[in-house]
Amino acid sequence: MVGYGGSLLPYFGLSFLIFLAVAMIWELIWKGIALWKAARNKDNIWFIFLLVLNTLGILPIIYIAFFSKKKPAVAKTAPVKKAKRRR
Repeated sequence: MVGYGGSLLPYFGLSFLIFLAVAMIWELIWKGIALWKAARNKDNIWFIFLLVLNTLGILPIIYIAFFSKKKPAVAKTAPVKKAKRRR
């Protein structure tokens, strides 16, 4: 058993700890992108699921690929100038 302040290295090995760090970074990136998209699309249920569940990026990738709505591009128009009133 690991005591307070003990090292995990002898119990798990360096390769496992490196894998764990990479998996955490991978999950953080995908979760951040998916949460951002869910919030912008006002998908409250998806936002909660993505926030609570840790799936090593599987659920965020599924959301981004299949369920996030693609917003149609809005054509930018030139601002309309108001006509000056004559006195």
